[in-house]
Amino acid sequence: MPAQAAPPCQSGPLYPRTANPNTHRAYASAIDRTIDVLGRDRPLADVTDAEIGAALTELWGRCAPATWNRNRAAVASWLLWCQTKKHWAAPSVPAEAERRKESTDETRAVAKTTIHRLLSRRDIPLREKTLWRMLYETAARAAEILALNVEDLDLEHRRAPVRSKGGRRHLPAHRPRPPRLRPRPRPAGQIRRPRPAPAATQRRHPPRRRRNPAAAHHGQDPAQEPPHRHALRQTRR
Repeated sequence: MPAQAAPPCQSGPLYPRTANPNTHRAYASAIDRTIDVLGRDRPLADVTDAEIGAALTELWGRCAPATWNRNRAAVASWLLWCQTKKHWAAPSVPAEAERRKESTDETRAVAKTTIHRLLSRRDIPLREKTLWRMLYETAARAAEILALNVEDLDLEHRRAPVRSKGGRRHLPAHRPRPPRLRPRPRPAGQIRRPRPAPAATQRRHPPRRRRNPAAAHHGQDPAQEPPHRHALRQTRR
């Protein structure tokens, strides 16, 4: 292969998805192995589509569908980069080397009662019990839990920093559910009686009497209380 036909994973700004170090390593490994099979000293323009398909079949033809699809996508991305970004004469992945159907994982989660039953057994070592409980309660990967040290554990907040797939660090924490308030059990045969209605509360202050608008005409001082608007209307004469 010519020296200028570098894998696309070496050009970070053009392919942001390869910025992850694990993705970069996987792309570079697939492309380097394909170049070794085709020949590093051959010009890229002399390689045919059939040779690309034969190299893929030789390297990953007997692997799992997920492995085949991942490496096929890496080689196809590299060839597309050579054609569109560099405008070089490059082959393509043939139609015969198509993607394979991946089988879905239908494994069901273990029931909580089964986990508690296993943790209560005395013939199982404490190390396995701790691993099973942490895997069940944090939903982390087995490699992430096994890479932890005792000094990494935050026992107060029930969490620990782990390095996930892709190199990122996060804190898988166990969050127990809040306790639910259950009603008090009623003895058998007891009939539920309706609660008595609350007694009417007495008003703190008695209601005020409605004042007579025409009180000024019955000997009361009109300066003590302003008359009603209707009384004002009648006195304006």
